Amino acid sequence: MKKIALLSVSLLFAGYASAQKYSSKTGKIVFEASVPLFEDIFAQDDNNLVILNTDNGEMASVSAVKNFRFKTKLMEEHFNESYAETSKYPKATFKGKIAGFDKTKIAASPQKYTVQGTLNFHGVDKAVVSTATIYTKDGKIYMQGNFIAKPVDYKVTIPKMVTKKIAENVNVEYNYILIKS
Repeated sequence: MKKIALLSVSLLFAGYASAQKYSSKTGKIVFEASVPLFEDIFAQDDNNLVILNTDNGEMASVSAVKNFRFKTKLMEEHFNESYAETSKYPKATFKGKIAGFDKTKIAASPQKYTVQGTLNFHGVDKAVVSTATIYTKDGKIYMQGNFIAKPVDYKVTIPKMVTKKIAENVNVEYNYILIKS
């Protein structure tokens, strides 16, 4: 599986070969799909691969979907087998651009940017817009943001008996510390 992920990253990032790049292999993605009065649905992946081309603001990331960790193994098993179908759709990818990105204007004080691109999850491509806070410190670029994803938009089937227990809008947060590659 690691070979598939590395190959995917290589293909995604092939166009970034001569550009000034910042990257991370330990990007953090969290999603939360909890509904009041029911068990919390929360998962985290601390191995998201991300790369940022600081010459033009283009970025890409890839996650092995099975890397999302839940508070219970049963929840994780249901997610991988029934909802995400990780055997059929092993990775989630994002390819996009930070609007108005200018590496010379990145400073120690956080600034808001709009990130636009395409998220592929469960075999479905969907346009995503996110607000990100970006700043630099000690030669690293810090990037944090969030967006809403709807399982129905990614053709994720949720059984009727649990539809009331899973949010229609899933909050997705990301947190990256990028170093010069």
